[in-house]
Amino acid sequence: MKKGANTQEVAEKIAEIEDEMRRIGLWRDEPLREEQYEFRQAFAMDTMTLSQWLQFIFVPKVKAIIAAGGEFPGKSQVGAHALREFDAWNDAERLLGLLSEFDALFGAE
Repeated sequence: MKKGANTQEVAEKIAEIEDEMRRIGLWRDEPLREEQYEFRQAFAMDTMTLSQWLQFIFVPKVKAIIAAGGEFPGKSQVGAHALREFDAWNDAERLLGLLSEFDALFGAE
């Protein structure tokens, strides 16, 4: 994510991502176990699913940056990673598009 990313566009895209996760049944009501937050790998692949990471790490972190008026990281590759994880799941097509659009807000391919 580049520093000059439009905060309003980022906020709108993160809201669309959350709404789509809810629509297709990937949003959980129950919290994660505490030990799941003790991940060591990118996208917390060693302790949670990608949908859990999106809900419990990615979405809250982006919202926190927006709320604090902070700087975004230099790039985003969440869409590319999600493509590998969700490529065989037909219901995730729109979610994959939204995540790729999120990456594009920061100039990532």
